Amino acid sequence: MATFSTSSTRPYHIIIFGASGFTGQFVVEEVARTASEGPKGSLKWAVAGRNRTKLEKVVEQAAGALSKPELKSEVDILVADVNDLDSLAAMCKQAVIVLSCVGPYRFFGESVVKSCVESGTHCIDISGEPQFLESTQLNYHDQAAEKGVYIVGSCGFDSIPADMGVIYTRDQFKGTLTAVESFLTASAGPEGGCIHDGTWQSAIYGLADSNKLRSLRKKFGHKPLPVVGAKIKRRGTLFYSNELQQYAIPFMGSDPSVVKRTQRYLTEELNESPVQYGAYAGVGGIFSVFKLLFAGLMFYLLVKFSFGRNLLIKFPEFFSFGFFSKAGPTRKQMEGSSFRFVFLGEGYTEGTDPSEGKPNGKIRTLVKGPEAGYVATPIAMVQAALTMLNESDSLPKTGGVYTPGATFAKTTLIDRLNKHGIQFSVL
Repeated sequence: MATFSTSSTRPYHIIIFGASGFTGQFVVEEVARTASEGPKGSLKWAVAGRNRTKLEKVVEQAAGALSKPELKSEVDILVADVNDLDSLAAMCKQAVIVLSCVGPYRFFGESVVKSCVESGTHCIDISGEPQFLESTQLNYHDQAAEKGVYIVGSCGFDSIPADMGVIYTRDQFKGTLTAVESFLTASAGPEGGCIHDGTWQSAIYGLADSNKLRSLRKKFGHKPLPVVGAKIKRRGTLFYSNELQQYAIPFMGSDPSVVKRTQRYLTEELNESPVQYGAYAGVGGIFSVFKLLFAGLMFYLLVKFSFGRNLLIKFPEFFSFGFFSKAGPTRKQMEGSSFRFVFLGEGYTEGTDPSEGKPNGKIRTLVKGPEAGYVATPIAMVQAALTMLNESDSLPKTGGVYTPGATFAKTTLIDRLNKHGIQFSVL
């Protein structure tokens, strides 16, 4: 069975793979910042990737940013490449947990998962790509369960705030929660903000392949989850949200897919009552709506053809009105940015029979945090790893491919996130 302890042959609690990538560099800083929270107050960790020089630079950068010059001599550097399976296996065998930061995951993620399962190594990623996440579950869940390995996807901003937010809302509701809607807004400071184009590329390939996702889902052979209480009403493609006081659209990311998989696990494995979920995002005023409609139409038309996809990939700033860029945000932009998820839940209060009448109770909760992509994501990923290392007895009974909610529902992950700036509260 896979272990949660280091040994002479497995010297590292954590190896960050893809550490020199845009997100990976911030994961390195977050691990360095929180190393004292490892088992018995210490954490043995290393960085890994294709290029030793780039990895050295990232460690040096973290040492400067955190005023920890000792990192340069303490942090080991391992060379491994997704296209060299032997180097990947050699890396995975040395870690208790691999933090996989190699997006787009549809191209680079599977070989890491496969190598981790074969090496008896747990794996956490920050993918927001439903096709990758669900195909990983379909293809590797049984093997991972057999080995006692935990493969946990979407442990960044996609989708820990949403998935754990629904669980938090359910746990705070006195009675049986039956449905939750989430409303996401993101704010930028005076410097503005943007997202690195790795996420843009994932969206391009994801939309181009949306038919494959539908056929993939049929392979699971799932029965529909039971509906408790009133069936949740889906809102329109574009609507004015009184909750946000601005226009909103259905959230296009992985949150609905991840939350649904969590609810299926909680219902089928733990016999808990399923919660229906709808996810929306605020887009602002009427000018923002026109910009969004224009960009959305261009994206939708171009993504269907390979020459169109090439244009989108080549000029992310132009086609996204500066929302995505090849350079990514500056540290100043990150400092000024934040996100807010408001969750509106309804259900049956204690003593009320959920099979009779309409839901008679409501709850509002909030999950808020710093800049989503490169501050909140590393915090969420690293706290997920530390929770696994420190609370392995509270994880699902067997290994497998899981969502964050399925993995961490019975742990103190939410308390840990609260202490690190991703805050959960009842409104």
